Amino acid sequence: VQLQAFGGGWVHAGGSLRLSCKASESTVNYYTIGWFRQAPGKEREQISCINSSDGRASYEDSVKGRFTTSRDNAKNAVYLEMNSLKAEDTAVYYCAADLRVGIFCGIADFVNSGSWGQGTLVTVSS
Repeated sequence: VQLQAFGGGWVHAGGSLRLSCKASESTVNYYTIGWFRQAPGKEREQISCINSSDGRASYEDSVKGRFTTSRDNAKNAVYLEMNSLKAEDTAVYYCAADLRVGIFCGIADFVNSGSWGQGTLVTVSS
C-alpha cells in the first residue's frame, strides 16, 4: 500500500493545520497508522498512532492535547489535526502503516513492518 501525506504549509504560531494521509488501497483501513516528524538537524520521532481495530489514538507528550488523529475508512485516509502550533513543531511530517493487520499501537513496528509515505513540510513561525 502506498501512502502520501499532504496538507503541510506555513502558519503562525498558535495557528492550526490539518494533515492528511491517503492510501492507494482500501486495505489501509486494516493497518495501524503512525504519524512521525523530523525537524531540521533532529532525529525522526513518532508523535501519534491510531489503531485500525478500534480507532484509539495515542500521542507523544509534546503534542498531547494539541494534536488529534482520526481516520475515515470510507476515504482510505487518516488525519492529523494540529492546533496551537508552536515554532518547535516545524518539521517534515510523515505517515506510515504497520502492514501487519490489526496490530495495536503499543506494539507497532513501523520501521521493520511499515510502509511509509512521502512527507509534508510544516513551518510554524514565531
